[in-house]
Amino acid sequence: MGKIIIAGIGPGCEEDITPAVGAAIAMSDVVVGYKYYFAFIRKWIKEGGECVDSGMRKERERAAVAFDYAEQGKTVCVISSGDAGIYGMAPLLWEMKRERNAAVEMEVLPGISAFQKAAALLGAPIGHDFCVISLSDLLTPWEKIERRIQAAATADFITAVYNPKSEGRYWQLYRLKEIFLQERAGNTPVGFVRQAGRPEEEVKLTTLSDFDPEEMDMFTVVLIGNSQSYQWQHKFITPRGYYRATEEASTKPGQEIMIRSFRTIASELRNPDIPFDRKWALLHAIHTTADFDMENIFYADEGAVEQIYKALSGGQVDTIVTDVTMVASGIRKKALERLGVNVKCYLGDPRVEEMALKWNITRTQAGIRLAVEEHPDALYAFGNAPTALMELCRLIRQGKANPVGVVGAPVGFVNVKESKYMLKALGKLPKIMIEGRKGGSNLAATLVNAVLCFDDAEQLWPGRDL
Repeated sequence: MGKIIIAGIGPGCEEDITPAVGAAIAMSDVVVGYKYYFAFIRKWIKEGGECVDSGMRKERERAAVAFDYAEQGKTVCVISSGDAGIYGMAPLLWEMKRERNAAVEMEVLPGISAFQKAAALLGAPIGHDFCVISLSDLLTPWEKIERRIQAAATADFITAVYNPKSEGRYWQLYRLKEIFLQERAGNTPVGFVRQAGRPEEEVKLTTLSDFDPEEMDMFTVVLIGNSQSYQWQHKFITPRGYYRATEEASTKPGQEIMIRSFRTIASELRNPDIPFDRKWALLHAIHTTADFDMENIFYADEGAVEQIYKALSGGQVDTIVTDVTMVASGIRKKALERLGVNVKCYLGDPRVEEMALKWNITRTQAGIRLAVEEHPDALYAFGNAPTALMELCRLIRQGKANPVGVVGAPVGFVNVKESKYMLKALGKLPKIMIEGRKGGSNLAATLVNAVLCFDDAEQLWPGRDL
């Protein structure tokens, strides 16, 4: 009884054919495959070796021929492009062995798959969990394919797409793009490679929003990034994890939990396609409250988080003023030390009580008046007292204060919404706030913490200063 070797010959160039596959072809009495593939393997076929080729969609016939020869005692090599086990001949041959109850010995030799070759040409796009989906509905109903697309998009898998488009089948790739845009940001990297490893090879890198299905054909492999994928120096990169670890910075258990929490929150945002620095602060707010209503009531001016961070980290401002001590106590001390920033709350200052009595105002209002005299350019953070925020807004409009930014998250029922309307009306002032009645000291502190660790945002690496 003979033997069937099922060999993956890679995506289409001699250099990508493994030595094991080359040796298997060289020792075989018969080589069976799609006629186009023989151009890549002729140098290995031994003298007198028989070649049996056929056209497209003749897989079952090729499999039957291979068994006929093997049952005559011959060694047969059945070739598949890429890896024979991925949309290749291996499953069909094993099924046929079972149907025929054949005693023929079988061996499968892996090859480089087209999506692996494409990934290598694009950079490092499949550095984390990924899946491979074929859009061909010849053997799989479209309804099932669409469910798999939805699952891949929702689960944040890097996704390789085979058979993306043909002359008679074009709309499916448009539908895939539509589904992914419901789950991924428009700037998610998308790479596609046509005729990978062959003379006609084309490599392109774009984004999910700009991706044009009309550029695809059956010889193209598409790779769609996950929420952590990015472009750098014209390459497509997906980190191995959801943060970049270094030798100097290892994660502690508490930080690891926070990283996993942020990953979960990011995957569940209804609108993930928001400015980068705004998303960083929003993730902190939701993490602190476990309240996805934050998506509706969180507000930040364009670039505010980054702008305030640069002022604090660059030494332009070295003080954060809070309305109450609970906000001050929630700001991470290690982050303050790392940036050389101080936190002050004037509520306990003996001068405050005297000022409050003299002018018939709240102690928090008095504390803000005193703070503005000593630190007019500080970052101000409010988590409790709307009257204090209103006092700062008044002093800003009078030209007595010019803060680097304001975090506005007072909580309650009296003057709370009004204080935030006043803050929002202060045009060019960088501000981060929780609109409506909600807020609190914990939220104000966490928004400040988001600013202080903004340099960790790109790698979604929260909790360094825990």
